[in-house]
Amino acid sequence: MEHKAGFVSLLGNPNVGKSTLMNALTGERLSIITSKAQTTRHRTMGIVNGDDFQIVYSDTPGLLKPSYKMQEYMMRYVESALQDSDILLYMVEAGEQNPIEEYLNKLSRLNIPILLVINKIDKTTEEMAAATKALWEEKLHPQATFCVSALKQIGLEQLVAEIVAHLPVHPPYFPKDELTNRPMRFFVSEIIREKILLQYKKEIPYSVQIEVDSYKAEEELTRIEAIIYVERESQKGILLGHQGAAIKKLGIAARASIEEFIEQKVFLSLRVKVQKDWRNDDRHLQLFGYGS
Repeated sequence: MEHKAGFVSLLGNPNVGKSTLMNALTGERLSIITSKAQTTRHRTMGIVNGDDFQIVYSDTPGLLKPSYKMQEYMMRYVESALQDSDILLYMVEAGEQNPIEEYLNKLSRLNIPILLVINKIDKTTEEMAAATKALWEEKLHPQATFCVSALKQIGLEQLVAEIVAHLPVHPPYFPKDELTNRPMRFFVSEIIREKILLQYKKEIPYSVQIEVDSYKAEEELTRIEAIIYVERESQKGILLGHQGAAIKKLGIAARASIEEFIEQKVFLSLRVKVQKDWRNDDRHLQLFGYGS
């Protein structure tokens, strides 16, 4: 029996639901999901195996024009996805009309299948879906188009079947029991960042970076110490809240989700440190794992 395997990258503007689709396709909670744009900062892979195929999905940061160095690093993940993917899923939201022309030009030069995925089909009309399909097919010239709801898992079976059909013949890239390319510390830091995105407003979520300083898995308890970096003292005060009430609430929410993810009791310690302008500092960005 021939075995097929390939890398499938999810691209699109921020807030189109790529992370929701990634989790739905892999059956795992590998990408954080919030209503805020620019949630994904790294390239996270999720591995799905069948009897005769392996799909390596990549959730990439939303396409944007960088305003600071961290966003430049984020777009490098997109560039790497364009270079090594066997199939691209280009996601748009029903009604979306404004592509970044730079990336459309790059996609037009690729010699791989591009599948157009129109998301949130459950929240639009047939007329709007048809107009979106016509507009983006003219811009992208995709191999095929799929109207889906990643949240409600509508239309995903047909999408997966098309992906498998276009996979190249190749042995598995990863062992069959692996689910992702990222270590547990990465997912712990992402869960904490997700809770910050949900709990805090304005600039706070975009100014934080999480570092898991210690991760000790014992027989009945996992002990985790994490540092939340911010750029200004005022942000530290907001994160802590009056008499530490805000960070206590954050720790309770993050601990519950981490326990669900690793299926074990967790002791979670959170500290806040100020690292001025870390989003524009190459040294700190690399220390925080950008570029890896």
